[in-house]
Amino acid sequence: MTIIGIDLGTTNSLVAIWQDEKAQLIPNALNKFLTPSVVGLNNDGEIIVGEIAKQRLETHSDITASNFKCFMGTHKILKLGKKKFRAEELSALVLKSLKADAEAFLNTEINTAIISVPAYFSDAQRKATKAAGQLAGLNVIRLINEPTAAAIAYGLHEKPENCTFLVFDIGGGTFDVSIMEMFDGVMQVNASSGDNRLGGEDFVELLIKEFIHHHDLKIEKLKSKELAKLHASAEQCKQQLSTQPHADMQFQAKHQLLTLQINRDQFNELSKPLLKRLRAPLERALNDADLNGDELDAVILAGGASRMPIIRSLASKMLGLLPTSHINPDQIVALGTAIQAGLIQNDDALKEIVLTDVSPYTLGIDVINENSYESDSQIFYPIIERNSSVPISRSDLFSSAHNNQPQINIGIFQGESRHVRNNIKLGELNINIPRSPAGKESIEVRFTYDINGLLEVETLVISTGKKKTIVIEGNPGVMTEKEINQRLEALAELKIHPRDKLENTTLLARGERLYENSLGEKREIIGELLQQFEAILKSQNIEDIEKMSSKLKDIFDDIENDSPLC
Repeated sequence: MTIIGIDLGTTNSLVAIWQDEKAQLIPNALNKFLTPSVVGLNNDGEIIVGEIAKQRLETHSDITASNFKCFMGTHKILKLGKKKFRAEELSALVLKSLKADAEAFLNTEINTAIISVPAYFSDAQRKATKAAGQLAGLNVIRLINEPTAAAIAYGLHEKPENCTFLVFDIGGGTFDVSIMEMFDGVMQVNASSGDNRLGGEDFVELLIKEFIHHHDLKIEKLKSKELAKLHASAEQCKQQLSTQPHADMQFQAKHQLLTLQINRDQFNELSKPLLKRLRAPLERALNDADLNGDELDAVILAGGASRMPIIRSLASKMLGLLPTSHINPDQIVALGTAIQAGLIQNDDALKEIVLTDVSPYTLGIDVINENSYESDSQIFYPIIERNSSVPISRSDLFSSAHNNQPQINIGIFQGESRHVRNNIKLGELNINIPRSPAGKESIEVRFTYDINGLLEVETLVISTGKKKTIVIEGNPGVMTEKEINQRLEALAELKIHPRDKLENTTLLARGERLYENSLGEKREIIGELLQQFEAILKSQNIEDIEKMSSKLKDIFDDIENDSPLC
């Protein structure tokens, strides 16, 4: 059985395999490792995924979607023209593309995968990820937390000495921090924290807001296409500020070119609210692990957003260590998933290791507080507390609250608040009990939380011995098995753009974007080149197509690097 490892990211996704005694990244149809997590429709109504869809974000924003990972596990509907999708379905299309890349590279059918998820992903988000894999035709045998995958990729599992380290993982839309310990062949997560609504995209949004404020633009009056162009300019500005002292944002507003120069000091000032949000999970993880920064042996950076100097600076100042980042932060998680695949297959080249993880959230039920001074007497009773090692099974006894009570309703929640109204409801169980005086009937409630972060709840009525067991599936936003099967049929009917035509159509999409963003002579040159390329494609002369394709790539690179056209 061939197992692939997948890093399903907010901004980019990757696929890898353990082969020839090492983790190997698998290239896509464009011979690149990073596949943008972008899905769209082309002019023929075919599904396009990856770079070609990303190139059309600015020019065809109404039929292109990105950053949908943040809606996993919700009922949010995203539209591509008249077609409607859930985040799981769009993620499934990305997974399907990665699956096709792996099959082309390995020349074999692939049905089994390990997928990484943010350590702070909720129960609903984890189930949504497994559903996306199922929709893509994959049996997801393991969900591995991204910080754990990053630690494996750094080879910390191969170090003979004991060590304690922190993984600081910030991608496009999520932020995780995990404190881990390696000892006697065991890699143990001691504490995990994070923010599922914080990532590199939030820094892009800061730049967009600053640009809009500076030029007194009305964001509600901007069309989706204009917003897409402004977003692309802000993204480029953010990337340039990682390597340059200042960068420019540009935006064509009707017949006027608006510009704004941002230097690093200005960007750092704008970013203060986000840096404050990054500090909180760091402090919580250290407190939960009962550690100070100077007790860490290493700090590992993962995720594309960790390239930003302000991120590195924050980690260094708070933890008193220079972060380790000799592996490409965009690739580290995918490499870790491949190593995990090798471990599962008991590859002889890998040293045996036991991986342990923790529950990122406290899990419990609602109980009645008879001494409450508030009108709402329901409070949260923790059964599995956050950062408990998993897999774990814990139980507690609860009694009936009223005389002749025929039934006990148990609400199942995740969160940290004492009041259930502030936590997330995962589901509920209705348990029939014999009618008795208040407090006489007892129920044992057992929570079992597995290595994939999935929760099972079992109840036992002590007086009758009757048990009831469910795997929590009814929490808000989670697709049912029936819904998954229905969407599988619908996705099967979609036309997917042929993989062997991706390179040329992506180049055309890039040219169309540059054409729209250019003026005057430059625009005229791009238009003529695109016409020539379309004519050559129509001729189907492979040699001419390759020559023109190479020429176009060089010219488009020069345009995007602001080099003079030859």
